[in-house]
Amino acid sequence: MSEPVTNELPPAIFLMGPTASGKTALALELVKRYPCEIISVDSALIYKGMDIGTAKPDAAMLAEAPHRLIDLIDPAEAYSAATFRNDALREMADITAAGKVPLLVGGTMMYFKFLRDGSAELPTADEAIRAQLLEDGLKYGWPEMHRRLAEVDPESARRLKPMDSQRIQRALEVWMVSGKNLSDHWAEQNSEPLPYHVVNLAVCPPDRKRLHDRIAERYRIMMSQGFVEEVRGLWQRGDLHENMPSVRCVGYRQVWDYLEGRTDYDEMVERGIIATRQLAKRQITWLRSWPDLHWLDTDDPDILRNALKILNANAIFSAST
Repeated sequence: MSEPVTNELPPAIFLMGPTASGKTALALELVKRYPCEIISVDSALIYKGMDIGTAKPDAAMLAEAPHRLIDLIDPAEAYSAATFRNDALREMADITAAGKVPLLVGGTMMYFKFLRDGSAELPTADEAIRAQLLEDGLKYGWPEMHRRLAEVDPESARRLKPMDSQRIQRALEVWMVSGKNLSDHWAEQNSEPLPYHVVNLAVCPPDRKRLHDRIAERYRIMMSQGFVEEVRGLWQRGDLHENMPSVRCVGYRQVWDYLEGRTDYDEMVERGIIATRQLAKRQITWLRSWPDLHWLDTDDPDILRNALKILNANAIFSAST
């Protein structure tokens, strides 16, 4: 096994990509052969009991390649990108201290951005205001709440879609609590450079249809594995609702609507696949603006070798790897 090359900054790898693109498969190959440890960068894998719909690694895979920052909280609890940054930095320091390379794998691009750039100092949540905004959103509709946001924070409103309830709610909450809009908070943020020498990799099929086919295939496999029953268990708890971040995870919201009787089975499956494709499109849009990114083809038989060429050229592993 090779040793990481010593740099002024310790090495780290960002392995990004849209959902169903093959990130985990490549990460497992890297861990088998090189001194890496995986940190999950996925806002759905943090939830306990949400396994099938998140494509969470099973026990055998975790025994072979442990993943940090999965199964952190109950689906009723909250978790932020800023909290992720703190947790990830702690885990990265622990991996580095053990003489290994942190391998950060996932598709939650906001988490990657917070980790890379630092976070703005935002006011803490105000439960009373949050509850009022949720009540207004359900009563008047989220397009109306989006219109309200445009009046006080036009920049945030331009970035958000009228039905992006969670982010609209948070942006309005920030303005109501602090008297300052979210965009101004971000403009005033202090940059906190990540103290690592990072190589950025992205896995994706160059053909969009190929990615769509992979998404549909994986979604149908999830259904055969008992995804509906997994969501039914959450639905029957009684303490979760459709506006919670956990239930709004792609796939889960569509099954939730099915259990509520809003759609039939076939429509639920189709909506789940469409929502996953939309997520992948957003992820790819993020990635296209990511600096110093090395793209890898999911279906390339030499993907591991090509990834290693990039890592070696950027002094992540020694030339003898």
